[in-house]
Amino acid sequence: MPSLSTGIMSAAQGTYTTTQLALDITQGSRVSTSAYNPQHPPPLSLRTSGAGAVVEGWQAALRRAHGAPQVLEPGLLASQIPGGAGYAGIAGAGKSYLDGISAADRGGRIAVLSLGSAATLPARIAAIETRKQLVVADLPAGASGLSDLCFLSAARPADELEIVVERAPDASGNELLWASVGGLGGGRELSSQSTNERGLVVSIDLAPTILRHLGRRVPDEMRGKPIELDGSFDGAYLRSFKARLLVIYGRRLPALLCLLGAWALLMLAALALRRRRARAWAARVGGLALLWTPAAVLVPAAFGPGRGVEDALLVLLCFGLAAACDRLLAWPRAPLAPAVVAVVAIAVDALAGTQLLARSLLGPNPELGVRFYGIGNELKSGLAVLVFAAVAAALYPAVRGRRAATTMAVCGIVLAVIEGSARIGAGVGGVILVSAGTAVATVLLLPGAVTRKRALIVLISPVVGLVVLAAIDLTTAHGTGHYTGSVLHAHSAGEIRDIIVRRYTAAYDELIHGGMPFATALALVLSALAVRHHRRLLAPVDCDPGWLAALAGGLTAGVIGALSEDSGPVLLVVAVGTLGCVLSYLWGRPGDVAVTPRSPDMSRAARSRARTPSAGPAR
Repeated sequence: MPSLSTGIMSAAQGTYTTTQLALDITQGSRVSTSAYNPQHPPPLSLRTSGAGAVVEGWQAALRRAHGAPQVLEPGLLASQIPGGAGYAGIAGAGKSYLDGISAADRGGRIAVLSLGSAATLPARIAAIETRKQLVVADLPAGASGLSDLCFLSAARPADELEIVVERAPDASGNELLWASVGGLGGGRELSSQSTNERGLVVSIDLAPTILRHLGRRVPDEMRGKPIELDGSFDGAYLRSFKARLLVIYGRRLPALLCLLGAWALLMLAALALRRRRARAWAARVGGLALLWTPAAVLVPAAFGPGRGVEDALLVLLCFGLAAACDRLLAWPRAPLAPAVVAVVAIAVDALAGTQLLARSLLGPNPELGVRFYGIGNELKSGLAVLVFAAVAAALYPAVRGRRAATTMAVCGIVLAVIEGSARIGAGVGGVILVSAGTAVATVLLLPGAVTRKRALIVLISPVVGLVVLAAIDLTTAHGTGHYTGSVLHAHSAGEIRDIIVRRYTAAYDELIHGGMPFATALALVLSALAVRHHRRLLAPVDCDPGWLAALAGGLTAGVIGALSEDSGPVLLVVAVGTLGCVLSYLWGRPGDVAVTPRSPDMSRAARSRARTPSAGPAR
């Protein structure tokens, strides 16, 4: 409709139910379904009480909400409006009128209830509007509902706010619903600070939008943000955006398996040739191909192809770019290319608002209803390993000293800013893990032994990173970033505690999900073996201090990420997998590349003398 602005609404954080959606709307805040006990809301229904109604089962819903690790107040929306809200529904046998829950106050009371036939619905809505500032209505399905909506939109005064949300049946998965708003200005797409994505809003944004329109204060307990307009309306783009978001999660693992399968076939072909050069080339190119994935996934995201086409395109892109880099860049410089391209492409996409990362297989996956913008947890630790490896490749052969340490520190700081900036990465955990990994890598590149002072630098580096992130949020995002909004704007120690509980609850749920227990155990075992035999692992580069620092920093980033992020073990598994790709590239060293053995602290002059044959007698 030309008078309405349209967008996609994230309906749930976890398994979708109509009851939970209604409760989330009333409280203006939400948590993951897994954070509740019990996970699913109790059965709720309306019972007539005088001119209004009460919600049966409301006390059970309150107990469930108050037991969640976040301040949740069902009914907060209607309680902020003098006189409460009204509900107009369509009478029918066996109906529970779940949409009416959105009009309930904190006591589970609905001020005005109007039930009748579908034909009388517009008139009954108009009658309630004369008595109440907020009216929740249940439109019929099909053509009659569309006709009612057209009538209500045409009759709506210019200063009246009208919000329309698509109805969806209870489902076992997540739901993205269509939503339209009239009264903010027509012909544009919806957005909010909750998502920072054009055309995408959250269910908890409805309550703050209504209260701001009515001139009421938005309570601190509401975590949603008022809906705003962003960009001109493009229906075709919104439809493709929604369709793309719905398939991302199901394509991630198959796409990774296709890449690994292609690498396995490449190795088998090399083994069949029985030539060491072929095996080394396959190891190098396969490792590089996986390192190109963060950048390559942005290409099919631009036009959203089918699964088969996307998988094939990723394989061709990753292995084609890997082979080209291996040919054009001398060993072991090739990791520089995927690192630079990935970081620059992600930053440009975020600043330009092209939404390629959000549409990619390694994006934040808004369909899950947890993260809508920035760099998702699947990329944070992997990008850290990739950047550290790029620094090691640029420094090779490295010399422990202030120059090498400064180079590593500067690159780590840039990555921490990108991953933490509200306008790009928006990842608090990203700042923590990158800061810790950078500190470890930098300390290992400094000359001399590891002292208490250097160990203290490593320990306080995440804290310094968070302080810097707060300053960046306050200066570039005016305090609306994820970090300042969730942590610095917390109103009590209890809210900080709730944040911590939610994160570790989500991390534990991730740990016990699917094959993650096995993957985590394997990652821990491989990490322990790598630390114990690190000299043997780095034999292709003669335990070069730059590569040693890069791998130690990458492993630190994965461990710290697993301990600080709500995805928990995912960050460790991704970091260890990326480190494995880096090592595969190193172990695929071409046969014509010579490595000069040296002490990690040997100066350039000393190395030069070591390479010069002595003119004196042999001893």
